[in-house]
Amino acid sequence: MVKPSNNKFLSLLQSNKQLLLFILLMSVFRSAVADWYSVPSGSMQPTIQVGDRIVVNKMAYDLRLPFTDITLISINTPQRGEIVVFESKAADLRLIKRVVGLPGDIVSMTDEVLKINGQQLAFEPSRKIKLPQGSPAVITATENLGAIQHRVSIDNNASNRLSNFAPIKVPAGHYLVLGDNRRHSADSRVYGFVPHHELRGKATAIAFSVDYDNYYLPRAQRFFQDLYNI
Repeated sequence: MVKPSNNKFLSLLQSNKQLLLFILLMSVFRSAVADWYSVPSGSMQPTIQVGDRIVVNKMAYDLRLPFTDITLISINTPQRGEIVVFESKAADLRLIKRVVGLPGDIVSMTDEVLKINGQQLAFEPSRKIKLPQGSPAVITATENLGAIQHRVSIDNNASNRLSNFAPIKVPAGHYLVLGDNRRHSADSRVYGFVPHHELRGKATAIAFSVDYDNYYLPRAQRFFQDLYNI
């Protein structure tokens, strides 16, 4: 004999089965296909602002079993210049950074300017990195990473201890990542290389954005922006 309480529960499931199915499918979609993440720090400025909600393609590199980290199929690998989301074991945080070095690359940095496999990246205005006293504290420069051109931010009032590093080879199955806000980003210069299995997807666009410093009002001009055309 079925208890009345069980009858009520079964009736509730039956009457809400479409809603429950929708919630299940949406959960699977967000777990394995695509999701959005909020950005709590300014390490990717000027490309990504604090308060942006970033759309992440979780199938860009691997197809994973929903709700797990188990890879079913490897689809692709990141390219230089792509923005990736990853679960960093070294930092014990979920991070978002830009891929600079691929497996086998030899990467170095001198006064903010990157060199990959012996070739200096196009970087403007690289000649203005060492600014005279009285110049603007924060400047932006344009950097070319293969087919992807993007802007970086240089805060000349911040420490330059991360502005240089000697040539280093990226190991197999790993990536060297940097934040676009070069003097305010804890990235591979702090936590080391990112192993492929920590990747969770490719950041593609800004879904929407709110201004934390202005009563959380929406930044309408940033809605639905392609991250690679800002």
